[in-house]
Amino acid sequence: MRKKNASTLGDAIKAYLKAMGLDKKLKERELINSWEDTLGKNIANATKNIYISNRRLFVEIESAIIKSEILMIKTSIIQSLNKKVGEVVIRDIIVK
Repeated sequence: MRKKNASTLGDAIKAYLKAMGLDKKLKERELINSWEDTLGKNIANATKNIYISNRRLFVEIESAIIKSEILMIKTSIIQSLNKKVGEVVIRDIIVK
C-alpha cells in the first residue's frame, strides 16, 4: 500500500532539479542537443557553435546559403525546438 504523501522517483528528481535551479539549464541543453534531430545532419554539420543566452539561441553557421534558409523559416524552427523539449525555452534565433 502506498502512502498518500509518497511521490515517484521521477517527480522527486524533477522537484530537486527545480529547487537547485538546474531544470532550466537541463532544458536548454536538451534543446541544443535536438538541433540535429530537428534540422538534419547537413545543417548540423555546417553549425560551428550553438548556445543559449537570455532565451535566444545563438547559432554560428559556415554557409551563407544555410544562414538565409534558417532566417526564412526561423519561426517554425523555434516552434519545433520548443515543442521537442516540451516548453518555451527560446524566443528568438540569432544567426552569425
